[in-house]
Amino acid sequence: MTGFWGSAGRRPLHGRRASQAVLDSAAWVAALVLCQMMRLGSVGVAWWRFVPLVPLIVAVQLAAGWFYGLYRGRWVFGSVEEVGAVAKSFVVAATAAAVLDGAQMFKRPIPMSAMLSGAMMAVLVMIAVRFWWRADHDRQLRRLLRDRKGERVIVFGAGSGGRSAIQAMHSDSDAAYVPVALLDDDARMQGVTFRGLKVLGTRDDIARVARECHATALLIAMPSADSSVVLELSELAAEAGLRVRVLPSLRELFDGRVRVVDIREPTESDLMGRHSIQTDLDAAASYLQGKRVLVTGAGGSIGAELCRQISRFSPAELIMTDRDESALHAVQLNTPDLVLLDIRDRARVHAFFCERRPEVVFHAGALKHLPLLESHPAEALKTNVWGTLAVLEAAEAAGVERFVNISTDKAANPCSVLGYSKRVAEGLTAGVDQRARGTYLSVRFGNVLGSRGSVLEAFRFQLDCGGPLTVTHPDVTRFFMTVEEAVQLVIQAGAIGDGGDALVFDMGEPVRIADVAQQLAHSVRPPCAIEFIGLRAGEKLHEELFGDTETPGSTAHPLISCVDVPPLDGDCVRHLPTAISPDEARSVLMKIATSMSLRIVRTEAAKPATLDVNSWGWEAVVGD
Repeated sequence: MTGFWGSAGRRPLHGRRASQAVLDSAAWVAALVLCQMMRLGSVGVAWWRFVPLVPLIVAVQLAAGWFYGLYRGRWVFGSVEEVGAVAKSFVVAATAAAVLDGAQMFKRPIPMSAMLSGAMMAVLVMIAVRFWWRADHDRQLRRLLRDRKGERVIVFGAGSGGRSAIQAMHSDSDAAYVPVALLDDDARMQGVTFRGLKVLGTRDDIARVARECHATALLIAMPSADSSVVLELSELAAEAGLRVRVLPSLRELFDGRVRVVDIREPTESDLMGRHSIQTDLDAAASYLQGKRVLVTGAGGSIGAELCRQISRFSPAELIMTDRDESALHAVQLNTPDLVLLDIRDRARVHAFFCERRPEVVFHAGALKHLPLLESHPAEALKTNVWGTLAVLEAAEAAGVERFVNISTDKAANPCSVLGYSKRVAEGLTAGVDQRARGTYLSVRFGNVLGSRGSVLEAFRFQLDCGGPLTVTHPDVTRFFMTVEEAVQLVIQAGAIGDGGDALVFDMGEPVRIADVAQQLAHSVRPPCAIEFIGLRAGEKLHEELFGDTETPGSTAHPLISCVDVPPLDGDCVRHLPTAISPDEARSVLMKIATSMSLRIVRTEAAKPATLDVNSWGWEAVVGD
């Protein structure tokens, strides 16, 4: 490219600074001379008084321009920001000129009318030349882009994200993408042109525009888009034969700016876990500052992220416990408080709580893989129920101020061993809240992206092996949330929750797993096959966040609801035999969880009396 911007598309910075300074100085000199001659005529100008004033005005312009960054390369040439700086420096220079002229230091060398008209002419010339140079640059750039080799991209989203992406692709001569068209669903955006690209339609026009522009990819340039939007647009792009690229979510963008390197293929998080979570964690997490905070299950995905986020709020101590030494060591936070602790060891748990005296507890330690617990229900009883009871009673004895039990959406209308055991854990938490001095509550949410053993981890492994991707049912749906988003809401819930409640997170729209599998299958060449294997024991076709007998209530956060949980007396599970068979363990958990739902239906009290299943007797609990 030739012209002001040089062969590489941009002149050296020192040359551009000098050119701007010369341009602005010349504009002032020419405008003042011309207006002076128009006002007085060439023979009426007192040049000996006029000439000494002009260098002073030019000097003020240069000094003001330097101060506002015009001659320091601070602004993109011809940008709105630079025009603003031009206007500011002009106001300073024009004011100085009027003061010098009005003070009659040189016996009024310039009539005031000529001074004002000259100043206005100077600033118009400065701005007009900049815009002309910028337009010339853009024309030549578009000419180069037409000849540049790269993936021809339709940019979906004409807002700030799309415009920033187009600007980044235009500015980077080595970019692998060439924008060829704009699309946007907003009717007000139709026909709008940005950098030579016109908005040619909405999502319904993706296939048509792709054919007309010979595009090969669709860039979803909406960093704030929800995962459901990304998934739907990805499906439309696949139907049109386009590859899909996305911009990262807002929280992933460094300093909020879009760069070409930010453009990437959609991840599982983009397709399933983007949610717009607005929360003031700094204010909500004040209950953690200066406190001794303990996290069980700190080696797991939720526990580890809890530790990372809690550490930001300056707790007096952050105590991380887990029975998995490798997972605990992998957290690698800068703290000596990594403690190997098995929550099944009731005596050890009590001794540890009495020794360390935590003030806030996040209980994330649990077994969570549904198919495994269907095969080993006694393990769910030992960890998710007895282990939770041990932690709850130890917390009560140690005087814990706030206890947050991490539950799951599978506790709503449970039909699996995992769901039964977590529902019972919610009841035990509510039971301790009735008599303890502190606040004990549960939080309930769906699947977490990136957790070990999740469907997405299975998909990635199957893709690496060449497929096929296995999906249980064509219509199966699940709720998903990124671990960062989930933990933000856990911390928020710990601040606003009432004792005994279960707080339920808004997980957005459920995601159809077959759609995600299809997107991932087409992300490789050749596309991977998809195989449907049928629902496994204990699995639902569609997950639920609320039970049939639960009435959601509102909280101080728009993405968090609450439901009452019937309190359970710990005696109902404490004295069950340790040598329990798998069938007996499944029956016990199912009956206790079912009894909690019945208790909600029958009671009219806001907080029902503690349910003592132990009064039924062992045979009643495990019998048919």
